[in-house]
Amino acid sequence: MADASYESTYQTAAEDTGVRPTRPLRSADVPRWDHEADVVIVGLGGAGAAAAIEACQAGASVLILERASEGGGSTAQSGGIIYFGGGTPVQTACGFEDDPAEMLKYLLMASGPNPDAEKCRLYVEQSLEHFRWFEAQGIEFKRSYYPKKTTEPVTDDCLLYSGNENVWPFDVSAKAAPRGHKPKVEGSAGRVIMETLIGRVKELGADIQENARAQTLVVDEQGTVVGVHYKELGEPRYARAKRGVILCAGGFIMNRELVARHVPKLLNVNIQIGNPGDDGAGILMGLGVGAGTLCMGEGFVSVPFYPPSKLVSGIIVNAQGQRFINEDAYHGRTGEYVLQQSGGVAYLILDNECFGRPIAGMQIKAAEESIEELERGLELPEGSLTHTVSYYNRFAERGEDPLFHKAKNYLKPLVNGPYAALDLSVGKAIIPGFTMGGLDTLPTGEVLTADKHVVRGLYAAGRTTAGLPRSAAGYSSGMSIGGATFFGRLAGRTAATR
Repeated sequence: MADASYESTYQTAAEDTGVRPTRPLRSADVPRWDHEADVVIVGLGGAGAAAAIEACQAGASVLILERASEGGGSTAQSGGIIYFGGGTPVQTACGFEDDPAEMLKYLLMASGPNPDAEKCRLYVEQSLEHFRWFEAQGIEFKRSYYPKKTTEPVTDDCLLYSGNENVWPFDVSAKAAPRGHKPKVEGSAGRVIMETLIGRVKELGADIQENARAQTLVVDEQGTVVGVHYKELGEPRYARAKRGVILCAGGFIMNRELVARHVPKLLNVNIQIGNPGDDGAGILMGLGVGAGTLCMGEGFVSVPFYPPSKLVSGIIVNAQGQRFINEDAYHGRTGEYVLQQSGGVAYLILDNECFGRPIAGMQIKAAEESIEELERGLELPEGSLTHTVSYYNRFAERGEDPLFHKAKNYLKPLVNGPYAALDLSVGKAIIPGFTMGGLDTLPTGEVLTADKHVVRGLYAAGRTTAGLPRSAAGYSSGMSIGGATFFGRLAGRTAATR
């Protein structure tokens, strides 16, 4: 990085009351170094913990700055599914074959229109090793398969289809296999994952500073990142990094201004998936020293209308009474397509046989004895819904879906009245979301400028970066934790051996 172009953005320690993350601090203006370590990590979520473990095991001293009173990040709040494949012991024990080449095909599709082919390749090639790494940290995976379509297993079962692997159009291009792995915990496992990883971090001797909120980066006269200015319980502190700083500070879903500027579709979500620390500070600190960003307009959105899985036998229509997606798609893909509809309007049409109360609590918009009456109750264009249902039923009776190729086991004619419509519309349904864009990095975690030069001394992983998942339309549960920990590990090793 050439520091001359950022001359006007530097601040001094005397300007502490007006600190902004986009204004780095010169090392010459640092009044003292309160802490010193080979590697300084900002954030103790999945990426930060993985980076710390690897850096410690590479022989580096590690300081972690965690803004909350305890670590965990978004990973601790998640369902805890991790994306592994290529023939894991769980897949093999459950009778599934998974060719790494097929997994790579799927990941390249799932990562969206702008995949990082090298990151996908490395992730696949080292997936089995990454699985073994998790087990080595003390995380247990039951050798069992959960066959039902769900957002996450409520049991302690492990293996499941966690994305679009076995649905159209993905199953046409890549051989399907279940790759979602949940640790042996009933229900959500994110907290257990983080408790285990943080326990390992402590065992390895990393210094964890809690209630330590990073303010901005510190750079030397050559523009190399050499430390972090942070506040501990409101008091200014300065941490020197002899080998590098790793930003693992989360995404920016909690920063409404940044969301409005970069990914306004996420203004429509009513549940922000993340924690208060997901305010974009890590990304802004990177920008302050010349880092480039990628995929800032991408974000995950979901309409989790199942379980129960029998709801998938219904059809989803828009305000024109037309289908627009195969209903057996992963709920994140469904959510992305709902947001694309006119007015964000979508209804799940059900008959009495496939009706059920979704776990997410979607509301019934209308219920009538016939499709014609339901069409009027929803105020859809005359004849639109009746035509859609008639066409769908005609082919469903043959086990076919020529428009969207829904799986045969969910193809059931809607002929058993009464009928109901669940409201999946924006502003009506539960729609969670999180950001996907962030700093541009090499697979090794090194942060890049907009013109693809390395920002010396700076690394990043997790949602602070544009990582493995880059599209809600292709997202699979487990890609976030899997990618954050995998590339966090690489960043930790790279920084430690710099």
